[in-house]
Amino acid sequence: MITARRTGGPPRRSAATVALLVLLVAALVGGWAAPAAPAPAPAPRTAVPTAPLTAADVGAWLDGLVPAALDRSGIAGAAVTVVRDGQVLAARGYGSAGPGRPVDPVRTLFRVGSVSKVATAVAVLQLADRGLVDLDADVRRHLDIDVPMPRGPVTLRNLLSHTAGFEEQIRGLIRTGPGGPSLREFLATDPPEQVSTPGTVPSYSNYGYGLAGHVVERVTGEPFERYVQREVLDRAGMTTATFDQPLPAAVAAAMSDGHTSVDAPPMPFEFVSPAPAGSLSASATDMGRFASALLGAPGSTPLLSPAAWALMQRPALGPDTLGALADGPRMALGVFDESRNGHLVLGHGGDTQWFHSHLQLYPAERIGVFVTTNSIGRGGADTLDLRRAVTEGFTDRYLPGPAGPAPAPDAGTPARAAAIAGTYESARRSESTFMGAMNLLAQMRVAARPDGTLLVSPAPNDVRPAAYAEVRPGLWREVGGQRLLTVRTDADGRVTALGHDAAFTELSVGPLRDATLLGTVLAGSVVVLLGALVARPAGALWRRRYGVVVATRPRADRVAHGLTRAAALAALVALTGWVVSVLTIASLGEVPLPVLRGLQVLQWIGVVGVPVAAAGVVTALRARAGAWSVTGRVMLLLALAGIAVVAVVAGLLLPSLTY
Repeated sequence: MITARRTGGPPRRSAATVALLVLLVAALVGGWAAPAAPAPAPAPRTAVPTAPLTAADVGAWLDGLVPAALDRSGIAGAAVTVVRDGQVLAARGYGSAGPGRPVDPVRTLFRVGSVSKVATAVAVLQLADRGLVDLDADVRRHLDIDVPMPRGPVTLRNLLSHTAGFEEQIRGLIRTGPGGPSLREFLATDPPEQVSTPGTVPSYSNYGYGLAGHVVERVTGEPFERYVQREVLDRAGMTTATFDQPLPAAVAAAMSDGHTSVDAPPMPFEFVSPAPAGSLSASATDMGRFASALLGAPGSTPLLSPAAWALMQRPALGPDTLGALADGPRMALGVFDESRNGHLVLGHGGDTQWFHSHLQLYPAERIGVFVTTNSIGRGGADTLDLRRAVTEGFTDRYLPGPAGPAPAPDAGTPARAAAIAGTYESARRSESTFMGAMNLLAQMRVAARPDGTLLVSPAPNDVRPAAYAEVRPGLWREVGGQRLLTVRTDADGRVTALGHDAAFTELSVGPLRDATLLGTVLAGSVVVLLGALVARPAGALWRRRYGVVVATRPRADRVAHGLTRAAALAALVALTGWVVSVLTIASLGEVPLPVLRGLQVLQWIGVVGVPVAAAGVVTALRARAGAWSVTGRVMLLLALAGIAVVAVVAGLLLPSLTY
């Protein structure tokens, strides 16, 4: 699946934010509607290619680019295929697929992750082309499971364009062994909440593509894997490709190992759920055949009718539902608009834990480019950098043209930049469960600079910051690049959302959810609670050593103080447990629900300690206790209240334990 969780170092952060990232991970824990109008015609291309688009030049270019990148990054192996008009211009394998097995672009299988969704979208469009499904009808007419949709009915158009409104859910996405649930069982078990009105907030959703695949099952009367194998993969001439898990015996031996890096041991085969969202395995040349079949290249068996292929290329939704977010790249049906240099480019990335891939299609030129790797690499963005070097580098080398709309700031630009400045969280998030804590760890900060540009940290789908300049009100372009940001405002002119990369939206959050503020509160609270827990036994030892005798406090005071300390201990234990749990879940492991509920009980004890601590302060004041005693109790009260606020904001007390 697309994770692109963002080699250069990460953006610098303030000490308070570092505190949040460390302590919060220790505390939270402790990431069809009438067809839209056709896309605007690409801008006229005036530049000339810097190199001839020939097999010899493409091969030489790749041979100079990819091996060096593998050496630098520690990625174990990669494969690239480039096709034009059904002819293979390049099919290259680099590095290792396993001990004694060099990567073979023809035979070696890679897990292509969310590139699988393109095949799923093709299957749905085939059914629509035959009149068996309506892309703009309520999808529940085809479902035999209950999927609550309180914000409005969802259509297949919504599912294929990531606008169904479902919150993020990661439980069970990747397993390391067989025996997982069927597609229907996966979708029916604890479905995600619908948190936005369909068609209004692009938010990438694996669950949505699972539902689309289940519609294929229900309409055709056969398992999704069987239908897509026969009608998509086999028709495209893909001899190695399969959605099956585990792999069929005929191709299992050709599967590449997956790694964190070339230095690390191979990892187990990944079982992906739901299958329509990311379980495809294929060789690089087979992905080239898939591209050729979609593009209608000579000698290929078309996968879609001309009308259905034209529909797949158009933006799925328009400004009537997306508003100003429609001013930038929009999702087509199953593919992202990744246009570059004035050329229409449709693409899709895919990431499992170890495998990382990208497919791009140039419909006008009938060119397809596919790149895949079997490792993360030693740095946080190695595979992302390599994929961009291949895909964007290909376009710049062979299909140059205007970089896009030029920035045109005016006198009002600085004010508009200031209005955009703030903190944002991805709409691809959890809102109804404790996993909302992860949202705080992935916030995007936008700052207005004196020159009227925006500094976005980290930049969308990256780990590094980037600057954006205004093209016109509501549209900003990356300085030195071609990525776009769109800006949506409410009726009062307040910025509510930023759109980028077609299927992703960043939502503005208020100051109470600011990670820097919460990090500061959390850091101070943890220090105070730890100090309070250590102070009592340390004080007792000191008094015993030096024979100091203190007056006995009233019993009620002793009980209140003891309960407050118990609440402090419960809060700290809960925070530690959340850290372990969230880290486990973030690495696609599972945490038993009783453990999570137990952590919530401990967290609630910490919350209940707030009024108890307040009563202790009142008692101390009435008893005219010393200044040190009163100050200590006030600090303990504030620390318990601080952790309670963080727990509430992070969603740690929400009743749902779905993740």
